[in-house]
Amino acid sequence: MGWLYMRSLGGHSGPKQYLDAQFTYTRPEMTSKVLRSALAGMRVYYAAVEHIRLDTGKRDVFAVVCLVRYNPRDKEGYVFGYKDMDETLGPCESECPASILDLLTPIDAKYALDWRVRCRENLAARRARAAKPGPRAGQVIVFDEALRFSNGLSFERLEVIANPRGRGGVLFRAPDSGGLYRISNIKSRSYQLLEPPRG
Repeated sequence: MGWLYMRSLGGHSGPKQYLDAQFTYTRPEMTSKVLRSALAGMRVYYAAVEHIRLDTGKRDVFAVVCLVRYNPRDKEGYVFGYKDMDETLGPCESECPASILDLLTPIDAKYALDWRVRCRENLAARRARAAKPGPRAGQVIVFDEALRFSNGLSFERLEVIANPRGRGGVLFRAPDSGGLYRISNIKSRSYQLLEPPRG
């Protein structure tokens, strides 16, 4: 399905509330209800949607994923757009919260099964990154593979120093040249931290 754009959220307080309402309805043959949803970074909506067939009482809970674009100041007035799909299409976005995954009922669709596995793997990787110690000033960081920077230099080993501008966080100093570097998403990289020698 393609993108759908609109000029208002139809009285809803935000994109999440709008999408919750879109997937909650009653038809002659079934009811649909959002059991839980989340809007990740105002970019991706995830929801556990319950369908109950009114003739048989059969209940299924599956995942819906929507790409979201929200810009209340859009020059053309199209403040909100979304592109929806369900998990059977194997969405690329696979950062669904565990609280939603835990509500889903069993499914046979291969793409959906693969998507659920990817989401669980991403959750485990995120937990591992959060538990991983971050570098502190005074330590030496040693990467499993050399990092290449935009100036063409590569380093396996850098000194960790406090940010001299006092903005919190740390910078990384090359041992030979003394050049300072920033490294984004540091916990997603493989490294060891060495404590400074005690003297």
